[in-house]
Amino acid sequence: MITDKDRNQLTEFLGKLTDTAIFTQREINAFLDFCDLMCVDKGEIIADIGEVGESLYFLLEGEAELIVGSTVNEMVVGQIPAGEMLGEMSFFDRKPRNVRMRASKPTRLLRLPRVMYNRMRLEYPVITVLLLEYAIISLDNLYRRTSTDMALLNQYLYSIGK
Repeated sequence: MITDKDRNQLTEFLGKLTDTAIFTQREINAFLDFCDLMCVDKGEIIADIGEVGESLYFLLEGEAELIVGSTVNEMVVGQIPAGEMLGEMSFFDRKPRNVRMRASKPTRLLRLPRVMYNRMRLEYPVITVLLLEYAIISLDNLYRRTSTDMALLNQYLYSIGK
């Protein structure tokens, strides 16, 4: 259940994601009415490999790791900081996840289930367009972080190979 205190914090969070000057307070509250709040402990799985995404997640506080491999032989391949979206790839392409998302510290997430997203598309198309823009920005941020990490790894491997 989202409390009034949570609602105020979430409104502030949304203000960091997009230009809330184009939203009315009513629209922001409407968006939050489509969502629920999740609190996840450190080490808890948010979404697992092989699942098809049925929710979008907004990382309010904490951090998530992207992990490949089995639980015995896993490898962290990325970090998602607070302020980013999670789960957008599988949510939109409806293909099984190829990474596990796990909280690397106590984490608070705003969750938008598919059924509510579909309702929001009909009732608030402007909010949905802004959400899609944010998904693109979030994926771009992930790609840039990952490509920078890969470039640094390649430089390191090249330097020790000489």
